[in-house]
Order: sequence, then structure tokens, then C-alpha cells
Amino acid sequence: MNLRLPLAALAGLLLLTACPSKTPDAGTAEAPEAPLAKAPAFNADSAYAFTARQVAFGPRVPNSKAHTACGNWLVAKLKSYKLKVLEQPFDAMTFDGTNIHGRNIVAQFQPQAARRVAIFGHWDTRPFADNDQAKKNAPMDGASDGASAVATALEMARVLSQQPDSLAPAVGVDFIFFDAEDWGHDDTTQADVKDQLNEGGGSSSWCLGSQYWAAHLLPAGYKAEYGVLLDMVGAKGGSFTREETSRTNARGPLDKIWNTAARIGYSDYFRFQDTGGILDDHVYTNKAGIPTLDIYDHPRGAGPEYFPAYHHATTDNMAIIDRKTMKAVGQTLLQTLYVD
Repeated sequence: MNLRLPLAALAGLLLLTACPSKTPDAGTAEAPEAPLAKAPAFNADSAYAFTARQVAFGPRVPNSKAHTACGNWLVAKLKSYKLKVLEQPFDAMTFDGTNIHGRNIVAQFQPQAARRVAIFGHWDTRPFADNDQAKKNAPMDGASDGASAVATALEMARVLSQQPDSLAPAVGVDFIFFDAEDWGHDDTTQADVKDQLNEGGGSSSWCLGSQYWAAHLLPAGYKAEYGVLLDMVGAKGGSFTREETSRTNARGPLDKIWNTAARIGYSDYFRFQDTGGILDDHVYTNKAGIPTLDIYDHPRGAGPEYFPAYHHATTDNMAIIDRKTMKAVGQTLLQTLYVD
């Protein structure tokens, strides 16, 4: 995941409970909920293996051999599921003046469908573990921050591609993987480093791939009913709250996902708790007209802390990845695709 700078001041942040209790009037009975349509099963072992495969390439830092190899593998894997795959190369300059060659990857399931849902994620890794206590200049595996999100989307794509037409959801699904998300300037850890991009009056030094995609939509003129950004969705004990920008721009889809998670037994992961806004790829997809919510790991009982201890640290490796967390996210999203 990217920098995730808070959009609002951390001081005095209140965590609000989203669902106040409500007692029905005496003598009234709530109508029973309609049964959920049957959704295909999300295979957590497969998602775990997809995470491990990305990590095995090494840190996926733009301009590196590992980055190129992983990108090629993602394209080939998506094509193997008979999806329509598009690549969007771009050049960008990072905050420290590095010119990088990026590549956004788009894969479409049921490209002919008029109704569409976007699943976003980023596939690059940060070039330095600047939140690490001992190895601030070391590259990171990005097992949860990046790889777990892409792996969850890959498993969704694999499962959907196996469904006969009679069991496919009523929407097309676009899997959109952004590059160059995580090479931004964090002024909490890099106080002595000049942010050349921001000082030059440019856009944010984070989320360079989603900024490029939002300005050059692929497919051209792209529209979707809503989008879901996945980021850091694979760690043990994952905790997902209802982030402010998500509530503001995509409240309907957010409620649908959180309510679906509760109905299928994953409310321990998808918590009905409102938290402040962060800077992530969904900021730019929302600006592009796609109502997008962000699912990312927000520590339980963390107070003003937005991100878990492994965020931008060398501890973000396969040792923290948990199949149960990935199952909760992947199964919830697959089920949501089958909810009208």
C-alpha cells in the first residue's frame, strides 16, 4: 500500500460507531432478509500461493528486473483466464527525482456487460522500508502491502473465469492493477529528503499509476457502477474499517459490502467503525468518476495510528500472511458481486 497520509489531522480523531442500536416498536416484526444468491467459493490456498509467487520475484520496485518479471507474469496469468487484458505503459518522476517506467494492467471479465464493477490494487513495492526500526533503506517484500491485494483479485478472476454463463454474476468485472503507487514522500520518516515533485507544483508524489490512469482512462471513457480498492488485505488479524473518503464517495457500495460480510460471517474483519480519510489510489479513481471505497488494514484499538506495524517495514513478508484474512476479503467480494 502507498503512503497513506491522513487527509484529516490525526489529533482528536474520533472513531465513530456506524450502526447505533435500534429497538423495533412493540408489535412489529422485521421482514426476513432475502436469501443470498449462491456465489462461487474463494480458494484461500490459491490466493496465498499467488501472494508467495509475487514475493518470490523479489521487491517489485519500478525499473528493476523483478518488477518487469512480475508484471509479465501478471499479464500472462490474467490472459490464461481468457480475460481481455490491456497494458498501459507510462513514465513518471518520483519525489526524489528518479525517472521510472511504469505499467498499469487492466483485465476484463465479461467485457461485453454494460454494468461494471472495478477491483483496484497496486502491484509495485516501496523501494525502502523507511518505517523500519533497523533497516530503513532496505527494500521490502510487500507481502500484504500490494501482493495480497493483487493475489485476492487474481483468485477472484480465476474463480469467475471458471463459471458457466448460467452462474456468472450480472455484472462485468474489471481488475485494474496500478503501478508506481508506493514511491512517495513521507514527511514523517523522510524529513531531510526534498520532495521535488510536490515542490515543483505537481500532483501528489504517491499513487503515480492511478493518477496517470485517471487522466488517461483505460479502456477509453471507462465507467463503472462502483470500484473497490484493495490494499493490505492479507495479514493475520486483518481489520477493515469504513474510511472517510470511501463513506463520502461510495457509501452505497460500502454498505453493501460490509452488510454482506456480516451476513456470511466476516464481521470480525469488516468492522462497523468509521475512521478518517487517507491518501490512496481511491482518491484518484473517485476523481475519475468511479465511486470507490478502500479496504485496507486499520489496526484494532490503534487510536490515531492509521496503519499496522508492518506498514513500510521489512516485517511485511510472507510470515504475516494469513489465509483466513484473504478468505474473508475474497469471499465477501465474490458474494457482493451476486447481490443486486
